[in-house]
Amino acid sequence: MPGRTDNVTDPDLAARLLIARRGQAYYSRKLNELSDEEFNEPSRLAGWSRRELIAHVGLNARALTHLTEWAASGIEHPMYSSPTQRKDDIEFAATLPTQALRNLSDHAAIHLNVEWRDLPEEAWSATIRTAQGRIVPASETVWIRSREVWIHAVDLGNGANFLDFPAPFVDALLTDVTSAWARRREAESLPYYVLEPLDRPQSLRDTIAPPDAVVLRGPATGLAQWATGRGATGVEAADGSLVPSPPRWL
Repeated sequence: MPGRTDNVTDPDLAARLLIARRGQAYYSRKLNELSDEEFNEPSRLAGWSRRELIAHVGLNARALTHLTEWAASGIEHPMYSSPTQRKDDIEFAATLPTQALRNLSDHAAIHLNVEWRDLPEEAWSATIRTAQGRIVPASETVWIRSREVWIHAVDLGNGANFLDFPAPFVDALLTDVTSAWARRREAESLPYYVLEPLDRPQSLRDTIAPPDAVVLRGPATGLAQWATGRGATGVEAADGSLVPSPPRWL
């Protein structure tokens, strides 16, 4: 019996699915390198233990399956049933025995992957609503999961590095962050930012950026690390000033 494959013919979506799955494998590998005792240590994400982080990433996969089920059936199935469910579920899951927490991570990721595999091609364009209230196509679940697994692998704090990220993911991440800032610039009085990856042919330049825009230079991975609030390795301000802290991203 032949193996089942994705119902996807769009090469761009297929490439993004591959990056998400590579990210899941990368995250799972770093998680599996942790001993049971190391689960109880702090993560690199401020205010989060490793247990809370691992619970969050596993539960995120479960929540995203709700969205793929919504897209497939047409019946609304939000990521969370209430504004407090996400926080409450993370707090509870973080108290599970370590093996149960490992199982949550594995099983939720497998379930999401199967949902993606079996999603009818036309359902990828069905509209769903994220936890932030954004109305997006179901294909957005692939990007949401990619961000979770690649970045939180670093947050586990046991050797994962932005240098390991695929270049297309790094580029998409920089675009995602700078676009989020641009949408909130007026409401939050954010500065204009120009990010100039020295290892890419173009900068992420705001076309209407004023002369006093904050111009930062460095490798694309360093800029992505800075923009997501995880350090400024290799990043310099064009005017020689100290590299500022980035605005919030999500």
